[in-house]
Amino acid sequence: MKPYRLILTSLFAFLIVACSTTPRYSTPFETLKAYTEAIKKKDYTTMKLLLSEASIKMHEEQAKQQGVTLDEIMQRETLFTPDQKSLSYRNIRIDGERATIEVKNSFGQYETVPFVLENGIWKIDKQGYFNQQLNDIEQQNNQKIDEIINQGRVQ
Repeated sequence: MKPYRLILTSLFAFLIVACSTTPRYSTPFETLKAYTEAIKKKDYTTMKLLLSEASIKMHEEQAKQQGVTLDEIMQRETLFTPDQKSLSYRNIRIDGERATIEVKNSFGQYETVPFVLENGIWKIDKQGYFNQQLNDIEQQNNQKIDEIINQGRVQ
């Protein structure tokens, strides 16, 4: 009778672990959708769970520098406005442990949101998002400088 009890106990334990209520965001889009819902609900705990480790560290540094809580930073530094009614997206790209989705912001323009796979869960990489914005600004400035230099050569 003891072997059956051991088997049943093991099976029961396995089922409990397998049916865990911890959400697993297996695609970048699932993460994005959960993040936008968390913004609407002002659920900062879920928002933090959906951000990469580098993003959390970045926000913790901001909070420390500004003398505010991490939740206050989370409230101010969302990718979307809470009143944004719909989520329009395009061009989901997955390359290994990195991904991007182009998302329409409240101004009607598409922005690229980067994701990183951490411990089997896709997370928003806000640090990568800000790095991308800096790179875009740098490229625009370089292009303007090139145009100015080229205009000088033509004359």
